[in-house]
Amino acid sequence: MKQPAKPKRLADATLAIHAGEERTGLGVPVGVSIARTSNFTFESTETMKLLAEGKTSAYIYTREGNPTLEVAEKKIAALERAEAAIVAASGSAAISGALLSVLRAGDEVIATRQIYGGSYRLLRDFLPKYGISVRFVEAGLAGIERMVSPRTKVLYVETPTNPALRLVDLRKAAAFAKEWDLISMVDNTFASPVLQKPLEYGFDVVLHSGSKYLSGHSDVIAGAAAGRAALIQQMRRTLVGLGGTMDPEAAFLLIRGMKTLEVRVERQCENAMKVAKFLAGHPKVARMHYPGLASHPDHALAKRQMRRFGAMMAFEFKGDAKKSLAAARRFCDRVRIFLLAASLGGTESLVVLPIYTSHVNMSAEELRGAGVQPSTVRISVGLEDPNDLIRDLQQALA
Repeated sequence: MKQPAKPKRLADATLAIHAGEERTGLGVPVGVSIARTSNFTFESTETMKLLAEGKTSAYIYTREGNPTLEVAEKKIAALERAEAAIVAASGSAAISGALLSVLRAGDEVIATRQIYGGSYRLLRDFLPKYGISVRFVEAGLAGIERMVSPRTKVLYVETPTNPALRLVDLRKAAAFAKEWDLISMVDNTFASPVLQKPLEYGFDVVLHSGSKYLSGHSDVIAGAAAGRAALIQQMRRTLVGLGGTMDPEAAFLLIRGMKTLEVRVERQCENAMKVAKFLAGHPKVARMHYPGLASHPDHALAKRQMRRFGAMMAFEFKGDAKKSLAAARRFCDRVRIFLLAASLGGTESLVVLPIYTSHVNMSAEELRGAGVQPSTVRISVGLEDPNDLIRDLQQALA
């Protein structure tokens, strides 16, 4: 007898809409319901006892689990091709929860130097307070073999990096972590699961600021992690204990945003390429950072491990430090369609100066290590008409 054909893996656009949701039968709501409750009832004291002993499972308290949060987690797990996922109150909560769930006093972390400023400050300022040391390596991972010690437990990377858009070779990083029995974690915020899937390259945990591309509408603070089920369960215990659980209202907004993730990112990538080419050819621009340009040092790597090149970019102005910073400030003050605002990944296009926002409270040496110059302008390209965006850039640069 002929065996039925194996079902094909659903595409991201389909998973973003349907994963984690059961909508069949008569009278079933098409939209996601918000379980707007802090607590849930017990059937009896016997079920209360069984739950306490871990012999059964049920919703008890939203900090520990909620149906709306579960939909968001299943959707993210499907998009990242992960065994499991967890949502958190913010991207920073997801990152700190992931690290603290596997580290203890005396352990070490190897992290790429070029990362989001908030993550850098977590590694620089907070982990050492708890006896956890951190060693920084460049995004190219040169010399990383000399940094490993018996105390090293985690390899933490971000790609593309914020804000300089350098790339880490995912395959190489994951292989290194496996060779040395390290837990590998990667911040996938800039790319989103639509453009790259680090777990398929061998990473253990992938992290997101869900406030960015996943939700995509600049209206929610959220974080997420996905990966091996055992690690995610470990992280869940840590997040619940530390109080980093997402609110059901935020989970609903995250779910709603993810339904258009694929189509949003596709359009943003198209717009970004046009904007990047314009800026790269402008006489006032000293250096353009966008992996979709052939001039980018990681362009070949981006073509290998990303489906498209993303919608984030950065550039610097010509001139010495003082003049270029003044030019960058004038530019940011003159844009009209682009908004001068922090964050990224929303429907609207944004500009920001990292030295005053994401990478504030870092020394001049640390900024150089992160690829941030005084005049670095970070751009998040949105969904507006690209010709309107370019005209706005033209007038701001004039």
